[in-house]
Parts: sequence; C-alpha cells; structure tokens
Amino acid sequence: MSGNKRIGWIGLGNMGHPMAKNLEKAGFTLAVYNRSIEKTADFAATSRVYDTVAELVQNSDIVFTMLTNDAAVTEVYASVEQEHIAGKLFIDMSTVSQSLTLQLSKNLAAQKAAFIDAPVAGSTTPAREGTLIIMAGGSAADIATAQPYLDKLGKQTKHLGENGKGIAAKLSINYFLSILYQGLAETVLLAEKLGIERKDMLEVINESASGSGATKVKTPLLVAEQYAPAFALDLMLKDIKLARDAGADYPLLQAVLPAYQKAHEAGLGQQDVIGIIQSLA
Repeated sequence: MSGNKRIGWIGLGNMGHPMAKNLEKAGFTLAVYNRSIEKTADFAATSRVYDTVAELVQNSDIVFTMLTNDAAVTEVYASVEQEHIAGKLFIDMSTVSQSLTLQLSKNLAAQKAAFIDAPVAGSTTPAREGTLIIMAGGSAADIATAQPYLDKLGKQTKHLGENGKGIAAKLSINYFLSILYQGLAETVLLAEKLGIERKDMLEVINESASGSGATKVKTPLLVAEQYAPAFALDLMLKDIKLARDAGADYPLLQAVLPAYQKAHEAGLGQQDVIGIIQSLA
C-alpha cells in the first residue's frame, strides 16, 4: 500500500517529537497532538495541530501514540474509544505493560479498529536519524499497511507475532540494558578506585569484546560527567518494574531494581540513565 494515508501523531516528548518530524519531512499528511501545546509549535507551518485527541482521531486514518507510561496511554485511549474508529489503525510505540497492550488491542478490535504494539530500541539520536529498531506485535496485514511510515522511523521492523509480542521484546531488551548500564557504571568506578582514569577504562571497554553500541553512546556522558537525558533514569526504573511485573524474577533483578530506586530517591531520575554512576559512587 502506498504511503498516502492521513497520519495522526499523539505524544511529542523526547522521542515522539523527532519521530513525528521524520514523518513530516517525508512528506506524509500529518496531524499532531500533545497535551502541552508548546511542543506542537514547530509543526504548525507544515502539519495540522489539533487541540484534542478526539479531533485528531476523527481526521486520521492511522494514529501513532508515543507516550510516557501506562497512565498516559490509558488516558489517551479512553478518549480514542469514545470516537467512531472502525477501519482505523492505531500504533502504540510507548513502553507500557503487556497487560495494558493486550487490553487495548481487545478494546479496539471490538470497535473494528486495528492495533499494533510497536515499541522501539534506541534513544533520542536514533529517533532523530530514523534508525530505531521497531519491535512489532500485530497482524501481518496491519504491519504491511504501516510499513511505509515505520520505514521512516526505523532501520528495521521486526514482526514478532501477535499483539503483545512487540512490548514483550521491548521489556526484555530494556531489562538487559538496565543490567548493562549498571555494570558499566560499576566497572568505571572500580577502575577509578584502582587508579585507572575513566576515559582510559572506557577506551579499553569500547575497543574490546565487551564494548557495544550501548557502551559507546554513554562514553561521552561518563567522560564529561554530564548526564543530559537521552533516556531518563526514571524511565528505566519504570521499565525495570514492568519487567518485574511481567515475570523477571531473576537474581540480577534483585541488584538493579534497588540500585535504580536509590538513584531516583537521590534526585537523579530526570538525568540520563547512566547518571546512576553518581548514586553508585
């Protein structure tokens, strides 16, 4: 199917804003809504800005949502479900509980609307560059309909199965990242305790088999000791709790959950996730 549908986008936060911009730059017919209206300002010249979820839904064929948590997604979809939505496709890219995802898919199907859960791997830079990894749960036909738009948001869309499988993969990968980032921070602190400069230890990590895209992207923050959020610590804490609630009853959960909770309580929640090093220190 050609990419000529009317696209609606709800949620213009750190991730949603650059992602919606990529659809706008691609020339699609785009409308946006955000609860804080100021975040829509630089869409007004090219795209349509709506004041309510209802208006956006009424005037869109495909609606993307990229929101903070279960509460925000629940609130938006409560409005969605009040509208005539038969034949429309909804794509939630938020990181929420699997139980909420399954409930949304059931509610929308009852109104003859389609739903894809399509959370992403990658933070603000891949969001700007359109190089996210998209983990999709839903029907193959619905994902084929969405593909022209997903192709502008990510470098790969992985169809993992029915509704709920996309968010299952997202919770799993973020659980891994929570362990990786805490491990990286602890390793840097140990090296410093033993007299190795931070930048030197990070170079060794990144040039060895233990390096990864995740370690490399956090290296400049660790070296500068400046933790502007590409992915906020509080969001990782939320995702660790979602993983726990989904069944992650493993030994490392008993390490990462208290550590991120302690960092949150120390007032570091709005800093980047790797800012956990300050709490661990």
